[in-house]
Parts: sequence; C-alpha cells; structure tokens
Amino acid sequence: MLPCYLVLDLETTGGNPVHDRITEIAAVRIENGQEVARWSSLVNPGTTISMFIQKLTGISNQMVREAPRFADLAPRLLELLDGAVLVAHNARFDHGFLQNEFARMEMTLRVKTLCTVRLSRLLYPQHRSHGLDAIMQRHGLRSSARHRAMGDVDMVLAWLAIAARELDPDLIRAHASSLLQGGAALPPQLETPLTEVPESVGVYLFFSDSPLPLYIGKSVNMRKRVLSHFQASDKQSREIRIVQEVRRIEWIETAGELGALLLEARLIKEKQPLHNRQLRRQSTLCAWRLDPDPLARPLLSLVRGDELDPAQFDRLYGVYRSKAQALTALRELADKQALCPQALGIESSQGHCFAHQTGRCKGVCCGQEKPQLHHLRLQLALAEHALQAWPYPGKIGLREHNDQAGKTDIHVFHQWRHLATVHNDAELEEALGGANRVMAFDLDTYRLLVRHLAAPRRSGVELIRFDA
Repeated sequence: MLPCYLVLDLETTGGNPVHDRITEIAAVRIENGQEVARWSSLVNPGTTISMFIQKLTGISNQMVREAPRFADLAPRLLELLDGAVLVAHNARFDHGFLQNEFARMEMTLRVKTLCTVRLSRLLYPQHRSHGLDAIMQRHGLRSSARHRAMGDVDMVLAWLAIAARELDPDLIRAHASSLLQGGAALPPQLETPLTEVPESVGVYLFFSDSPLPLYIGKSVNMRKRVLSHFQASDKQSREIRIVQEVRRIEWIETAGELGALLLEARLIKEKQPLHNRQLRRQSTLCAWRLDPDPLARPLLSLVRGDELDPAQFDRLYGVYRSKAQALTALRELADKQALCPQALGIESSQGHCFAHQTGRCKGVCCGQEKPQLHHLRLQLALAEHALQAWPYPGKIGLREHNDQAGKTDIHVFHQWRHLATVHNDAELEEALGGANRVMAFDLDTYRLLVRHLAAPRRSGVELIRFDA
C-alpha cells in the first residue's frame, strides 16, 4: 500500500480530544509490506475512566493505575513513527488525541496520516457503512479483543490484507496516496471530496443526513475555511460536534464578500441551522424614539417590530434585540450621564427620582435642572447611538465583480433593506420596478450596508444610484 506506515489505535476515556485522555495505545510498523515492529501499552490517563467506557473497552481504573503516563511512552511512539505514515481507522480521532497529548508536553506532532475509513470508502464504494464493525461483518473478520487497541489494529491489518488480495495493488496505492493530501483533519464519514469545494468567495453549507443544514458559513476562500473547521475540531467543542455529524457539503459562489455576507445572513435566518448562533436570532428588534418636546413625559418611547421604520431613523437611537437589552442600555446611559430615569420613562416615581436622591440625577424631576438643558444633554448622550437616515432619494445598487470567476452581482437596496441580488438586466428591471416584497428591517443588513457605504471602493464594491 505504502512503503512505510504505522497502523495505530488508541483507547480513551471519551470522545473529546481536549478533555479526555488516552488509556491504551497499540501500533504495528510495516515496511515494504512486512511487519517490522509491534508495540502496545496501557496508559495512565491521570483521570477517572467512566463505568460506560470500562464496560466498552474492558479497561478499568485499576488496570491503568500503575501504567506509565503518555509522556513516558512518547519517545517509543516517535521512534515508531519516524519516516512512517500514521494509519488509523478514523485517523482524525487518533491524530487529535496524539496532538493534544504532545501539546501538553509542549511538542508539536508532525506526521502524515491516512484514514482507513476514507480508504474503505474509495475502495468499496458499493457499501454505505465503513466503520470497523461494518468492515469486519462484510469480510467475515472476527476478533476476541474488539475495542482493545491491539485487537483493533489487527482488524485493520487483516482488512488491508483482504483488500490487497481482492483489488488491484496499483489502485490501492493510488487511493492511499491521494488521501495523504487530506490529512487527519477530514471527518471519515465526509462524502464530499474537499478538492471539489472551490477556493473562491461564497457561502458553504454543512449537512448530515437531514435536508436541513447543520451549519452555514461564508469565506473568501471556501475550501480553506472548510478545512479550518476540521482542523479546529481537536480544540473546540462546537467544531467537534459539527465534525461528528457532517456528511456532505454544498456551496454557492458569489462575486464578492458583500454578496457572501448577505446570502449567509439570509440563509441562516431562513433555514435556522443548529450550530449557528448569532445570525439566526430573529427576535423582535426595538429602538428608542426621542420626543422633540423637552416637556414630554416620557422623553423616550420604545419602537418595535414593524414600527421600526427606516424613514424615521433620524429620531431613533440604538437597535436592540429585546426590550430587556434596550432597558439595560438606557439605564447604563442614564447612570453614566446623570440623566433623570423618571423623565426617560424607566422609573415611575413622583417628585424627586431615586437617582437624584443618590446624586446621580441633576434634578429635572424636581425643578433643579431646566427641561431644555436636560433634553439637550440627552440628545448629546444619544448621539453616538443614532441610527443613520437613508441618504438617498431612492434605490441604490452595490456592484461586485469577480474577474477570475467571470461573475457579477448587483445588490439592490432601499431604506437599508436588501431587496434583491441580480445578475442580468431582466432581474434588475424587476428589482427596480417596485414589485419586490416588503422586507422587514434587518439589523445585520443595516450594519453591513453602513460599513460598505462608508468606503465602497475600499470594500471592493461600486455604488450605483438609480435616481441619478
């Protein structure tokens, strides 16, 4: 299969390479098709093995109590790995545990890897399941030491021997060599070849067996970003869960980063993927509206949902995802600027407000500060939270063009709302014709657009004014 490789298996206290530890290690080194070394050892994990894992592996806390720590075994393992490819069934799992163990020793493990789950998928595409139990069943293999490290190594070696008899050796070598490029980071159950994911800007979607996506992301280099998810799965718990479930990847190319950001935000809100947290929130937005009359009480009222009209943004301040968040922000502002919570409407007392009694209000509630001065101070305090009024008389477009992909997107906006992304004259005419469905105000779109309109050229977009 390969000139020199080390078939390895680990038993561990659990499935998380960051928090769980190794309890047993076994390895067999193969050179030019011949076994040249065989080694195994129990490992003291420095933590307790749960009863579930004890029953699964047969390795008890008593068995590992006097066993060597991983640091004591590392020199022998590195000796066996010298010049060899690390071969394992679900190599991402074993490689991840080894990486973390060496990291605890302030060392970096650098080794090429080959996953035999992925190799089985290539060599026997007619079969759906490629776990070790499935391989043993279809090839009639038996083991009295399943879920012990050397027992599982022997099963992988037995399967490789069967494949060598059943299939063309050149085919096995070719597939094995191709898998060396992917490394241990790729999930063994992933059906989509990473080489098919384009190295271009766009949105990618991770799927399990369900038609609903697990996760949606965007990147200027989708293949690189997808790979980074798998590489981070050794260290981040959310990435671990994604990697354990993902089976296929889909993607949508865009002309530029703005288009990817807009598409990502829309798809997350529409499809509600399990592992996206921020952009999928669709709670009712709200903002504070300031009454122009200094004598009005309260001076501020909360505007929510459909009443959040961009046409009134010149009188609105802050956008919050909940009433509680808005009230918290206002209380902090009042306390910082010595504003009267009673006049603002966040305290219902009469006469002297509580803040005035503690020296945190200048007394507009009891005649010690003029309402006009308090109103002016409130305006100044709110200034940095002011929402921007739509600066154009009508609709605009932001054009992105990608020379390499030969792709152009025009994103059409009005009153901070994204109306459409178009690619030809007919779509543009429809978008400008007023037949668009009324879109609710979206905070993520507003923030994206404010940033890109501040410096369109620097953002890689061209501003088109359709009223010009």
